[in-house]
Amino acid sequence: MAIDPKPLSGSLGAEIRGIDLAHLDDPDFKAIHAAFLEYHVLVFRDQKLTPALQIAFGRRWGSLFIHPIVPHLEGYPELIPIMNSGKKRTITEVWHSDVSFSERPPRSSGLYAIELPEVGGDTLFANQHLAYDGLSRGLKQMLDGLRAIHTGAGLGAVSGKGEAWKTQGQSHPVVLRHPETDRPALYVNAAFTVAFEDMTVAESQPLLGQLYRLSHTPDLCYRHRWQPGDLVLWDNRSVQHYAVHDHGDAPRTLHRFTVEGDVPR
Repeated sequence: MAIDPKPLSGSLGAEIRGIDLAHLDDPDFKAIHAAFLEYHVLVFRDQKLTPALQIAFGRRWGSLFIHPIVPHLEGYPELIPIMNSGKKRTITEVWHSDVSFSERPPRSSGLYAIELPEVGGDTLFANQHLAYDGLSRGLKQMLDGLRAIHTGAGLGAVSGKGEAWKTQGQSHPVVLRHPETDRPALYVNAAFTVAFEDMTVAESQPLLGQLYRLSHTPDLCYRHRWQPGDLVLWDNRSVQHYAVHDHGDAPRTLHRFTVEGDVPR
């Protein structure tokens, strides 16, 4: 069937209607892949996916990433259950790019809605290509060739994974070149980026703080309001996201798969 993406905002995001991800043929997948590169976030409504079917769809995009810190769904190491553990313990209410402290950060991530609160629990997405495009010429020149250190220390501490994660870190370019489109994207985030390479944390913070603010201004964002059966797929190389915890103790369960990526360049 013909794929006709319906844009969801002026900056990123599109809904793909009339597709059953459990029975996806190669021509439809090719069209979905093209839409993915154009819109960066894709929404598929009314899906009926077992864990095995969700994993099968994820594998259409590449080898699946096993998270080094966050526990997986029992019997399915490729899936992470994202559950409401209370606002004080949430680890996703911060703008971030998934596992950017890895040597090869994920290519993409997909979330499938299992149980949702009556209201709230939305997820925000921000287009990092547009974040970079909006920088001044002088700032772009300053960032060209600059690298930053990303660490999983904070996530390790929250998850109780011990002291080893406090030294876990990787150096990545501040401006990432998308491996499929070659389009530049801003690649620093408040959750995992701690300093510029060869600079102290104190020296790095003023400019990093400014880049964080510029990375998710309202004009760059799409806010997804979840419905049961939604599967949302996003490009981890060009998008940051933020899970809003405004639903108190109400149950919220989603299953996430993550696709292995490349070394950022």
